[in-house]
Amino acid sequence: MATTYPTTKDELASVNGVGMGKVNKFGKEFIDLISTYVEENEIETASDIVVKSSVNKSKIKIFIIQQIDRKVELDEIADSKNVSFDELLTEIENICYSGTKLNLDYYIDSVLDEDKQQQIYDYFLESETDSIEDAVDALKDEDTDFTEDNLRLMRVKFLSEYAN
Repeated sequence: MATTYPTTKDELASVNGVGMGKVNKFGKEFIDLISTYVEENEIETASDIVVKSSVNKSKIKIFIIQQIDRKVELDEIADSKNVSFDELLTEIENICYSGTKLNLDYYIDSVLDEDKQQQIYDYFLESETDSIEDAVDALKDEDTDFTEDNLRLMRVKFLSEYAN
């Protein structure tokens, strides 16, 4: 919060470790304080910077969306844009957080069996946060071998279905 200065519910929800549950519970007070501080100190917020740089990034976002719609493997998408899988996942998450629904079922089905998908999905359905760190902690005791990438993919699926 101290580096991005979130001034809307969506911006606050995108802060790592803050989900919509916390935003709805505690967000108004934070947003009001941060907005006042930003205004009084004439601070350029992260959203101001994103708006200015979004033109440069919009082409890759459109490309990613088109490739996902064509059910191209995520590894291939990353390779074609010369980015790491982690960087691609971050872009996919940003696309999802901006309100675009993405259907990654074709890829998720190839890397996670149905039971594991359901286990992760249930976690996000019952959790008050969409934090990956919290998910790792909560699911590590369930004798599974979920990777952070698995959890991130399922979070995108969950958010696409419930939040967007």
